[in-house]
Amino acid sequence: MNILKLNAVKASPVMRQQLRAFSAAPVWAQKFRSEADTFGNLQVPADRYWGAQTQRSLQNFDIGGPTERMPEPLIKAFGVLKRAAATVNMTYGLDQTVGQAIVKAADEVIEGKLLDHFPLVVWQTGSGTQTNMNVNEVISNRAIELLGGELGSKKPVHPNDHVNMSQSSNDTFPTAMHVAAAIEINQRLIPAVTLLRDAIEAKSVEFKDIIKIGRTHLQDATPLTLGQEFSGYVQQLSYGIERVQGTLPRLYNLAQGGTAVGTGLNTREGFDVKVAEAISGITKLPFKTAPNKFEALAAHDAIVEAHGALNVLAVSLMKIANDIRFLGSGPRCGLGELNLPENEPGSSIMPGKVNPTQCEAMTMVCSQVMGNNTTVSVAGSNGHFELNVFKPVMIKNTIQSIRLLSDACVSFTKNCVVGIEANEKKINAIMNESLMLVTALNPYIGYDNAAKCAKKAHKEGTTLKEAAISLGLLNEEQFKEWVRPELMLGPTKAK
Repeated sequence: MNILKLNAVKASPVMRQQLRAFSAAPVWAQKFRSEADTFGNLQVPADRYWGAQTQRSLQNFDIGGPTERMPEPLIKAFGVLKRAAATVNMTYGLDQTVGQAIVKAADEVIEGKLLDHFPLVVWQTGSGTQTNMNVNEVISNRAIELLGGELGSKKPVHPNDHVNMSQSSNDTFPTAMHVAAAIEINQRLIPAVTLLRDAIEAKSVEFKDIIKIGRTHLQDATPLTLGQEFSGYVQQLSYGIERVQGTLPRLYNLAQGGTAVGTGLNTREGFDVKVAEAISGITKLPFKTAPNKFEALAAHDAIVEAHGALNVLAVSLMKIANDIRFLGSGPRCGLGELNLPENEPGSSIMPGKVNPTQCEAMTMVCSQVMGNNTTVSVAGSNGHFELNVFKPVMIKNTIQSIRLLSDACVSFTKNCVVGIEANEKKINAIMNESLMLVTALNPYIGYDNAAKCAKKAHKEGTTLKEAAISLGLLNEEQFKEWVRPELMLGPTKAK
């Protein structure tokens, strides 16, 4: 077929690029079949399972290119949903042959075998209708193929009447959003953050006896152990895991069964409960039907909440990565209290330079997640009347944040944390020079006199001991007895 006649429009460079992306054959050699929707006939690449509505969306929403396609976890979640719906619909009268063919095709979607047949970008209708129809068309045509039928015929498996039976895009898309987010959190994020938390905890134990100077306001403070410092990071990540897990009960509530506006029109009684049970059986996660379908369609507070927990996690990781890179700054002119793994050359002009690249990667990821949180928040606030129409961008950013945080935690663990070593020589040198050891003298000579010691030592470039003795506030033996860093690591024991 002449490419210039494709879909009755002149083939633009963009159209040709799209076609190349989905077929190994050169554009001029591609074959097409005719598919129809309620707007009329369209020519669809013959080797693709999608139909007219997907093709129309490709033409109408040429925004962003291949990198902006719907995330894979969402497509696989749709496969889970369509499989579950077909299983339940067979109990309500769907032809067994048709139903089983839908199940088999949906399984291929779940397994990722058909990902090349889902070309649509996030930037489409805010309900995700085109992607729901993309899934319906792909499963329909694949099921038809499995049954020996003709692609595009919609016989014996119709994308709307059979694959989308008792469903609406308005309840399928939010259901797939929740399923995708919950699976990614359970299977990817929680294990990754736990891995990092445990690695930092091991370092906290390893460093438990190394006394160092603390810092507040970026200025010298009283001592603590390096292990205590790292224990703070451990607690942050433990809380982060708890926060994310705390959002899961709302993500486990599914909109399926609400259909168009939440009333459940065109479903059967019990369909919503049975579909949730079927999805739970496939995923091994405790999904259940949402108690209020109107909320489930019109608002996506559960996604906003979940991403809020991701945002807190990003805040924690930003602090941890920054602390570690600052403590590892140097090697000679920085703090240099930590020796970080040297993974690659750090400069194209300065020979021998090595940089804290894992910390930098982590902090960039955290910045992206914080930006994503703004988008999710704005999108979540725009649920108008019975439907939120920012669904695609909400799940895109949520899935991206989960994936980035997960991968960054694993990378940071194996390429940085496990190889961190304490530079005890530098730690001791810095601690012994700190003026804030003077805090230990407060109970003995009073705050004001202790301040005089610190200011005199700083002004004259002497040690605290020299300043205190010269002021006649104590003698050398008293200083040695009272200023002992190892006794400044916690509350004074009761007598």
